[in-house]
Amino acid sequence: MNWFRYLFLSLVVPVMLAGCEEKKPESAPLVIRPLLSTIVSPQVAYRLQFAGSIEPRTKAELGFRVLGRVIKRDFNVGDMVTKGQVIAMLDPLVLELSVRSAEADLSNAEAQLRNASLTERRQFQLSRVNSSTQADYENALLARESADAAVAKARANLTKTREQLSYTELHAEFDGVITAVSAEVGQVLSAGEIAFIEARPDLRDVVIDVPEDEISAIRQGVVFEISLQLDPSILAAGTVREIAPQSDASTRTRRVKITLADPPLTFRLGTIVTATATTDAPPQIVLPQSAFLRDGEIISVWVVDPDTKSVSRRAVTINNKDETIANVIILSGLQTGERVAVAGVHSLQDGQQVRIDMEGSR
Repeated sequence: MNWFRYLFLSLVVPVMLAGCEEKKPESAPLVIRPLLSTIVSPQVAYRLQFAGSIEPRTKAELGFRVLGRVIKRDFNVGDMVTKGQVIAMLDPLVLELSVRSAEADLSNAEAQLRNASLTERRQFQLSRVNSSTQADYENALLARESADAAVAKARANLTKTREQLSYTELHAEFDGVITAVSAEVGQVLSAGEIAFIEARPDLRDVVIDVPEDEISAIRQGVVFEISLQLDPSILAAGTVREIAPQSDASTRTRRVKITLADPPLTFRLGTIVTATATTDAPPQIVLPQSAFLRDGEIISVWVVDPDTKSVSRRAVTINNKDETIANVIILSGLQTGERVAVAGVHSLQDGQQVRIDMEGSR
């Protein structure tokens, strides 16, 4: 039996010992990261598209020129008015009394003038026959001239009070439509306070707000195609007539006004529209903000080597360092045809292998 035990130990024990040995860990496979990238190329034409609204080119903010209480208001928002039509009225009692007082002052001044004129003529006749002194005549002449000035003053005051009385009526400035009302019967309005806003519906503009990074592609005379957002098949043409000289501090956009040429009736005031244009521009490389790494004043991008499929960091010069701008123009540092990462740039490392299976939008 010894030979059987010996054979058993020589075959089984080595197998058991081999099973107890620890397995060596395998080396981790090299991770090749998928990358969203784009091949840079100068853009010669821009397709611009902005949301906007139809606004009147001409509008007036109407208000009374005197203080008073509203006693009449005949129009509401949306009502059509004609030039010179009375649209509201203030209580005229106080100003009517002022007119009566001014009329009385004028009558008194005219009576004083008649008396002074008679006295001046009488003193003139007496001075000719030496029955009066020259000083008496000069005093009468001075009194007549003073009475004449008092009449002119009273007449001017009467004209002013009558003019102020006319201010109790608010008239339409032109043929148009009421777009806003802020006055009610019984309300006391101060002089100059806005009571109505009137607009001309026949002259209409499209108003859009353009970001700073795209305003360079717009200039006066650029033609836009305007379409209704509710029905894009309804179209009209428009031409840029005004560009705001500076951007809004809160939105960082500039307001652009586009004149409509023979718009359809469906382009009513306040309608939301889409303005689209394709405009030429000098060739320039444009990248989104997500493509940039910022290290103080140094701005760089990840460039993909087409042979090794690895990324390397490269400093570039851009036209604007404002991080709120969506798209940035590259001034130097990149060449046409180079591939650049446009997303996930903060998780890349120099020399990292990447897989190019996704393209950016540019």
